[in-house]
Amino acid sequence: MSYPTPYPDANAVLDLLLSGARAIFGERLIGMYLYGSLATGDFDPATSDVDFVVVTDAPLDDRVFAQIDALHRRIAGSGMKLAHKLEGAYTSPRTLRRYDPSDPPSIYYNEDHEDKLSIGALGGDWIIQRHVLREHGVVVTGPPIKPLIDPVSPDAIRESVRELLGGWWASMLDDATFLQPDAYQVFAVATMCRALYTLEYGTIASKPESARWALAHVDTAWHPLIAAALDWRPGSTFDRLPETLDFIAYTLERAGK
Repeated sequence: MSYPTPYPDANAVLDLLLSGARAIFGERLIGMYLYGSLATGDFDPATSDVDFVVVTDAPLDDRVFAQIDALHRRIAGSGMKLAHKLEGAYTSPRTLRRYDPSDPPSIYYNEDHEDKLSIGALGGDWIIQRHVLREHGVVVTGPPIKPLIDPVSPDAIRESVRELLGGWWASMLDDATFLQPDAYQVFAVATMCRALYTLEYGTIASKPESARWALAHVDTAWHPLIAAALDWRPGSTFDRLPETLDFIAYTLERAGK
């Protein structure tokens, strides 16, 4: 296995990100870690993001913001295959340790957003991301990640999932523009399966694992949709928007939302 992942294209863009973070933070860089699909084992180079967190005790101020912005512009212009798949946070040890909305701001990068770089409090979904980091996080550089994060209770994970369902995902029922591309419909179906799994067990599984679990535990009416999402590959047709929206509504009902 290559370090830090088995995917050479991911390693190449992470190497560029790490060298840039070291140039910005120097000795104040504590560590860099991977979460998301690279940590849980369902990474797909064709569709998955490269999710990262950089931990530093340096002030995340306007000067650092400008340096990080310049770094990501260089990476985006590098021509690397996964240069446009980076998503993650620059944050402090305090914010990493436990979720508190009153913490000092972090810097967040998301290539898919119009304003790719933002500064502010990390959202409630970081309850989930911290759990994934603690239990499955991949060390790119720095000390082991688990001692840096307090345990996240099953009830806190469930509540974070309910919050995400009742906010972002419920909004899809009023405006499904985000879900027009086939890939995002597949993403939504897989995410609903994972939400149902998490509500049942209070932990996080990979999307494929959750979808396979759902085939054995949700109403059989949803099985064709879930199986189609599991079988889908980039470039093929999915085109199941009405069913996808119905499955989101079903999941919201199961979550009490």
